[in-house]
Amino acid sequence: MSHLQDLEPIVRDTIAPAAADTDREARFPRRALDALGAAGLLGLLSSKEVGGLGLGLAEAAQVVQRIAQDCPSTAMVLTMHYAGTALIEKYGAPEVRQAIAAGRHVTTLAWSEMGTRSHFWAPVGTARREGDQVVLDGFKSMVTSAEEADSYVWSSRPTEGEGPSSIWLVDAKAPGLTRTAAFDGMGLRGNASAPVKAEGVRIPASALLGEDGKGDVLMNNDELPVFVTLIASCSVGMMDGVLARATAHITKNRFAESGGSISDLPTVRAYLARAQIRADQARVLRDDALAAMAAGRADTMLRVLEVKASAAEAALEVTDTAMRICGGAAFRKDVGIERLFRDARAASIMAPTSDVLYDFIGNALCDAVAKAAA
Repeated sequence: MSHLQDLEPIVRDTIAPAAADTDREARFPRRALDALGAAGLLGLLSSKEVGGLGLGLAEAAQVVQRIAQDCPSTAMVLTMHYAGTALIEKYGAPEVRQAIAAGRHVTTLAWSEMGTRSHFWAPVGTARREGDQVVLDGFKSMVTSAEEADSYVWSSRPTEGEGPSSIWLVDAKAPGLTRTAAFDGMGLRGNASAPVKAEGVRIPASALLGEDGKGDVLMNNDELPVFVTLIASCSVGMMDGVLARATAHITKNRFAESGGSISDLPTVRAYLARAQIRADQARVLRDDALAAMAAGRADTMLRVLEVKASAAEAALEVTDTAMRICGGAAFRKDVGIERLFRDARAASIMAPTSDVLYDFIGNALCDAVAKAAA
């Protein structure tokens, strides 16, 4: 596909060469985003009527997966941009949609909050109406691209009524927004992630995405399939990247005493085989989830719930196996395996976490049996 053909030189010439510095120096991949924007890939989900590529989730998943092989931080920034774009494209103002399509505007989700843990669908931050403006107060626990995005797709309690939430498009430079501490942690270090606090942030009432109090509808129907599929695609890409590096290492490196390679050991080959099977299982489930969405199958929501948990847990296993079979060399940064090992830890604890998804899946399976028996 042409979008992947356009992507490959960007990965080769811009993203991959900067990947080590992005991680080591916790440097936001601005040059990569500029290159993606110039190629039209920031506007991949934007409709052609506003100047975008007019492509869908399957193509976005391919782009994210490919980038994650070399720089998961860049892939995660793009994932959150696509996740926000999916809602802006459907409910946002034309001028913002056009800016995204032109590659001039980077957005991100701002949903997880202090006090709600992984239950992002039930925000505690507030929104109150004052004339033709809305005043936001809240504290988001971690926002990808917090320091660099142009806008936040922000969740709050509704301005009125009993609905669980409302969704707003907030200018990231709006007065009253503060980034409290830059992230300095184990993995995904190039995301410019940080907690974001809103104190008396005034936005136009027209910044509402969808209906007041119906944020759960947007989250579950419009956003969840996009978000989990792209997070899963990051995990699949990391598995592709770590397996390629591990296979190259065990094949090329030889024992001094015998001249044989590490790959001559049956136990090492068996570990590699199991890891490849696990990665392929996650990839096939991701692809089947996309097929279910496209066909409107009855099992679509089950696949949506399964795909992130499957890929996140698989990435933990596969990157752990890569560290095991490559031995001490895997701990060296120049081999490129330990970075993917660290970055892969994030997906399983990113809301909705694997544990929460397991609960949802179990409930769905039990409910299906109960309804069939009724």
